[in-house]
Amino acid sequence: GEDGQKMSKSRGNVVNPDDVVSEYGADALRLYEMFMGPLEQVKPWQMKGVEGVSRFLARVWRVAFDEQNGEFRISTKIQNVECSNKELLRTVHETIKKVGEDIEKLSFNTAISQMMICTNAFTQAEVVPLREFTQFLTVLNPFAPHLAEEIHSRLGGATMLSEQTWPAYDPAALVRTEIEFIIQVNGKLRDRLMISKDADEEAVTALALANSKVKEHTDDKTVRKIVFVPGKLLNIVAN
Repeated sequence: GEDGQKMSKSRGNVVNPDDVVSEYGADALRLYEMFMGPLEQVKPWQMKGVEGVSRFLARVWRVAFDEQNGEFRISTKIQNVECSNKELLRTVHETIKKVGEDIEKLSFNTAISQMMICTNAFTQAEVVPLREFTQFLTVLNPFAPHLAEEIHSRLGGATMLSEQTWPAYDPAALVRTEIEFIIQVNGKLRDRLMISKDADEEAVTALALANSKVKEHTDDKTVRKIVFVPGKLLNIVAN
């Protein structure tokens, strides 16, 4: 129970699954039980955890639908186009790969964590390609079948997700073409920039000096030295 003790009627800490389903839905109950941690561990039941996975499921729904005047309509972000967002594509294929592997290992909690990351990526994207979102729903389906099937059906899915094969991830899509560079001025963090992994010192320096957050600390100063750590960091020494 929430008090950390074994559930029993005498302690009054029993959680009725029917009450959880009534308030949050069967998918939330199912998902929370898998999100609690490794199956072999004893874990306390926490309603805040149920509320957390319920909010996650609501975010998945909001990727696909907007509410207007009390009615849900397909979001204009959902488009039947090729995915041109390389970071989003990478996240989707990372999710396909990791969730598939985690299911084999019964590591359901880490699989759900990865799906949360993927949902955040969809939420932040300006365009959500239908193909990639359908792949995500197929991966989500074993964990939250009611929600996944409902979204898929409303988006025009002709067959049930449960009847489809597991999507194959593309190894090429997993390759990072950009990496995060830490940009410092006089040893203090000023920004983080996503830059091509092949960028040399000259290219990274030019991008850093043109950055507005960096310019606040370098304007009217003389750049004395550049410290460049390939693939990691650029420190501008200025006074």
